[in-house]
Parts: sequence; C-alpha cells; structure tokens
Amino acid sequence: MIPRYSRPEMTAIWSPETKFRIWYEIEAHVCDAQAAIGVIPQENADAVWKAKDVEFDVAKIDAIEAVTKHDVIAFLTHLADIIGNDEARFVHQGMTSSDVLDTTFNVQLVRASDILIKDMERVLAALKSRALEHKDTIRIGRSHGIHAEPTTMGLTFARFYAEMDRGLTRLKTARDEISTGAVSGAVGTFANIDPSVEAHVCEKMGLTPEPISTQVIPRDRHAMFFATLGVIASSMENIATEVRHMQRTEVLEAEEFFSKGQKGSSAMPHKRNPVLTENLTGLARLVRMSVTPAMENVTLWHERDISHSSVERTIGPDTTITLNFALNRLAGMIEKLVIYPDNMLANMNKFRGLVMSQRVLLALTQAGVSREDSYKLVQRNAMKVWEEGKDFQTELLGDADVLAALSAEEVKEKFDLGYHTKHVDTIFKRVFG
Repeated sequence: MIPRYSRPEMTAIWSPETKFRIWYEIEAHVCDAQAAIGVIPQENADAVWKAKDVEFDVAKIDAIEAVTKHDVIAFLTHLADIIGNDEARFVHQGMTSSDVLDTTFNVQLVRASDILIKDMERVLAALKSRALEHKDTIRIGRSHGIHAEPTTMGLTFARFYAEMDRGLTRLKTARDEISTGAVSGAVGTFANIDPSVEAHVCEKMGLTPEPISTQVIPRDRHAMFFATLGVIASSMENIATEVRHMQRTEVLEAEEFFSKGQKGSSAMPHKRNPVLTENLTGLARLVRMSVTPAMENVTLWHERDISHSSVERTIGPDTTITLNFALNRLAGMIEKLVIYPDNMLANMNKFRGLVMSQRVLLALTQAGVSREDSYKLVQRNAMKVWEEGKDFQTELLGDADVLAALSAEEVKEKFDLGYHTKHVDTIFKRVFG
C-alpha cells in the first residue's frame, strides 16, 4: 500500500525484515524441538541461535534468490553464511517451504488483527461518546432519502456502534480462525518430522497446530479472515455515507471538522467538502477487493499449488494496512464531527408537521375509521403540504371529516415530538448495556 494510506506499526509487520525474522524464529524453534527428541545434535540447535541478534541482509537474500529462484532457499543460504555451513546443516530438517511461509503468514495476520482490534475499539469509543452526547438531539429519520419520522442523532450513532461492535466480534473470531501453524513436512504427513515439533513451534509463535494440513494450511481460514475485513469495511462505508449525506449543503446537519488553513477547492474558495468520508468510501472498496481472491484461493490442486501465493503477498499487507489507516481516519472523523442540532430541527419542520402523518393515521383507525379511509383522509391533507406549502396540523384541523373522528385537542396531541423519543433509553440499554 502507498505511504499515503499507511501507518508505521502495521506496515512494519509486512516488511521484509519482519518476515525474515519470523522465518528465522520458526527455523530456530524447529531445531530446538528436533534436538529435544534426539533428531539433531543439541550443539547444532544452539548454534542457530547465534543469529538471534543479527539483522538479516535483505539485499543479500534478494541477490541469492535472483539465482536460486526460491525465496526460502535464499534465506537458508544467507542464514548458513551467518552461523556457518556445518552448524546449519540440520536447519530445515524434514520441513517444506510452506511450513515456514504459511506459519509466518498466519503470525503476521494475527499481529495485524491485534492492531485492527485496537482500531475498532477506538471507533467504538468515539461512537459511544457521540451517541451519549446526542442521545436526545432530535433529527428527522429518512427512508429512500425522504423525510420519514423523528429520531435522534444519538440513535444514529448507537446503531453504528452496534454494527461496528458486531464487526469487532467477527474480527476476534477471524483472528482465532487464522491463529494456526503447520510444520508437517511435504504433503502434510509428518513423514520426516515429528508432530511434537509442530506443537513446540506453534506454542512459541502463539499459534495452535493446524489439525490437518496438506502441504499448506487450508485456505478457507484465510477466506473467512478477509471476508470479515470486507464486512468491516462495508460498515465503515455505511457510516461514511451517512455523514456525506448529512454534510450536503441542502441538509447540513453535520460536517467534518474543517481545520484552520484547510482549503476545500482549488477553484471555489467557499467549499468545505466531506473529503475524509469520501476517502473512506474509496478505501472500503480497496478492502473489499481482497474478498473474492481470498475466496478463490480456497481451491488448490491436490496437496498444494502456489496459485494462492501471489494473491496473498498482495492482499495480506495491502488489506490490513488499508483498513488500519481507514479505521483510524474514521475514528478521528467521528471524534471531531461537527453536529448542527438547530439545522436538524429546521429540516424536520421544513414540511410543517408532515412527519406526524402516521400518528394521525393510527388515531383515526383507533377512532373507528377504516384504515383505507383513514389513509385517504391523511394523505389528501398531506399532499397540500407537499404541493402548496400548507401547514399539516392546520389542514387537519380544517378538515371536517377528520374532526368528525378526532377532537381538535386529539389532533394537536399527535404533534408531540416526545412521543417519538420515549423509548430511546430502552434502545440505549440494549446497545450499551
């Protein structure tokens, strides 16, 4: 991923230096386990740890790979140069390259997950804070983009909180799904390496042994992982899209914080654009872009092929780095989002009480008018508001058919905003406990 959308902590997980360090740790732990069961001499296992403080030379490894055309062999050659060829002769004993590559990939995904979990927790904290702040801030709810009935800004934040909280639960599950390692040798039969070696390595690397691998760890695990990131990205875009709509000039119920010195347009000095949330929409597309290839990686030939390899070398770093950046941008946007309660109230009243139509409809049916006739009565007065700019309550009070079923006081009571917020506390308890 380009530096513009990268954060150092996540990027470091995917650096060549980190990758080779994990490779080395796996090989060294394998040697320890092999020595413990008498497969290799203890002194050879001890010798491998001479490189524990060495910084592996990425350029040298790349130069060797240019000749060998094999990345793991290139690394092993470089390691032998460091600790000595004789001392290194038992390194990689009974292993295959995928033992190193797959276990490393899962270590990296687990570490990336831990960062993403912290990112999600920051987003949730921001959403909860804003939800509590605006629990009773009235705004109009919309369906199809059209005014529906009153809600509160706090409920808007609360529903996004609940959605992202589900995403966090899924992410933790996906982390568990991906937390396996395999050191089972060619085609996964343990023919040349004891299962106890795998158990030792997984314990040291913070993983659990894959119950059954072929020559690779099953890719349904990775499909699940990247699908989860895709769902989180979609939830992120859901929030971003709501903010973008609220910032439209005709709405202006909220807007992204506009800092001192910030410029909105190279041509129009008056512009204050929702650039952060538009950016989040684009980043969500990039994250979701990894889902289908991850699904397609599940199908491999027999015990192993490498059709998945090039895909994962790209989507592993790019997707986690992108989502890490995006979640932090989302959290910052929510924390600083500027809310305009007066504009919310003005928007709701733009059509002069029209949003109370359902309450009047229900009152008429409860007063004995058929639902079909009640709908006609309410709609004919509502259309005067739409088409002629009339006041809804005034029109109802001037309709003899309405007053034949309801008193003037009963009509006026149906315009009480408090009716629509009476269960906000109940919803908040459901969401926040």
